[in-house]
Amino acid sequence: MATWFDESRLDDESALAAIDARLRSLAESGARVRRESHDAATATAEAIARDLAMSQPRAVIAAGPDSRLLRAVLEPRCPVPFVAWPAPALPGWAGSLDLVVMLAPGGSDPGSASAVAEAVRRGAQVVVACPPDSLVAEHAAGRYTTILPTVTGDQLATAVVMLDYLAQVNLGPQADADSVATALDEVAQACSPHRDLAVNPAKMLAISLADALPVVWGGSVLAARAARRVAESFRRSSGRGAVAGDAEHLLPLIEAAKARDVFQDPFADGGGDLRPLLLVLDDGTEDPVVREQRGRLQAAAASRGVRTETLTTQAPTEVARYSSLVLQGTYAAEYLRVGLVED
Repeated sequence: MATWFDESRLDDESALAAIDARLRSLAESGARVRRESHDAATATAEAIARDLAMSQPRAVIAAGPDSRLLRAVLEPRCPVPFVAWPAPALPGWAGSLDLVVMLAPGGSDPGSASAVAEAVRRGAQVVVACPPDSLVAEHAAGRYTTILPTVTGDQLATAVVMLDYLAQVNLGPQADADSVATALDEVAQACSPHRDLAVNPAKMLAISLADALPVVWGGSVLAARAARRVAESFRRSSGRGAVAGDAEHLLPLIEAAKARDVFQDPFADGGGDLRPLLLVLDDGTEDPVVREQRGRLQAAAASRGVRTETLTTQAPTEVARYSSLVLQGTYAAEYLRVGLVED
């Protein structure tokens, strides 16, 4: 059964109604960040007052399955050794001199509960962002534990709460919930389903992806993390392949692309093989290595006739730029979902 892309569905109210719940959830991303930041403000202030009076920890351990985002933000900036430990345990050396932080948006993961209970047992300082009446919160109870209460179950909003705390105890860069929420609101306005596809960047990107295999690249650490998230969204929404990785891993895919056949019937045999499309996530990083890698990818794409699309952001902070890029890509993935139909 052939699958094809009907771009008229991107402005069709009845077609968009089928994904209304998903689009509404995306539009509320900024509101969730603001809510979590507001609700956790008191607990965060208490934790900051306590922790600034203490000596700097020997190391920071981000535990639990959501630790990778914290690593992308903190690893280049944290003034003490930083370890991301997604396994349901802790490193053997972790103890009372260390700070264990955890994101548990749902609060019901047994592995996270086990890890935080082990941190308490070892006497480590523990800060957990999770629902206050959850399984993880129950296992985190201890003398040196702080619960930053969350309610939305949103991973990004929960991460912003934790990053705000870490920034204020001088263990990470500024997160600034307001700037993250504003960046998300701006994307929601630009990519709203009520904006015509002619002026809607997410709808236009979905059209570009309709007959392509996305090859997604981000140069900085956070842009690379965003690229993996965006590729995951494309795979989930389309049921097709989408690849994210470092420049040296993506170059062979682009260089192996066959020359475009202008006589190929796009509707015959399901449209033939999908050609790669290079999607660059540009967060404004001007590092010379990033510029060089971007140039190599774009030059290879141009030489093989591979289309290139770019997502950009002008948000003021690293976390806000990451959030903006992920949300733009996720909107495009949802429009790709609604446009793909089976014949």
